[in-house]
Amino acid sequence: MSYTENLWVFFALLLGIIIVPGMDMMFVLANALADGRRGGMAATAGIILGGVFHTAFGVLGVGVVLQFAPSVFAVLIVAGAAYMAWIGFSLARSSLTVDLDGPALRRSPWVAFRQGAVTSVINPKAYMFTLSVFPQFIAPRYGSLWWQGLVLGILVLLAQFSVYGGLALLAGRSRDALLSNPRVTVAITRAVGILLVLVAALTAWQGWRNTMAVHP
Repeated sequence: MSYTENLWVFFALLLGIIIVPGMDMMFVLANALADGRRGGMAATAGIILGGVFHTAFGVLGVGVVLQFAPSVFAVLIVAGAAYMAWIGFSLARSSLTVDLDGPALRRSPWVAFRQGAVTSVINPKAYMFTLSVFPQFIAPRYGSLWWQGLVLGILVLLAQFSVYGGLALLAGRSRDALLSNPRVTVAITRAVGILLVLVAALTAWQGWRNTMAVHP
């Protein structure tokens, strides 16, 4: 797989994961409905800041493993692929829908930004997922590790801004679409689950093939 193809797979996977309704999406919608576009965009900015931390953690983790325990890298790829497959299998079997019941509380944009950033930064599942996904898409043959990390980080930022920022700008319509089409939400979630399983299988196979090439 070429580097460009690798990035397209990463971006498609990333968009699929972000589109699945979750805590970050609900947080952006709640703030947008409570305080309009300004509140929704502030929440989005906070979540993006958290994504920067997750990206740095993923690149640092991969860099440490490659420098001090390169033989463990193949194991990390297989373990990450297994984790991705488990998440994908769970999503593929789920019937996730959106629920935004309850009164919305108005808050200042600074509070929305701060809460979005803190919630994102301290989320342990995000770090686990980043550490399992990044080894699938970062490889020494593609060049500088930090340059690859910067490119992946930019893609993360673009994906989060496109999805969450779009929801914030169209909060009312987004809420109505999510609430009135539960079957579509379930279908998207299950499709992303299948995508995760397929990518996990592909990366596990590539990791095994690379290992066999080094240790025939």
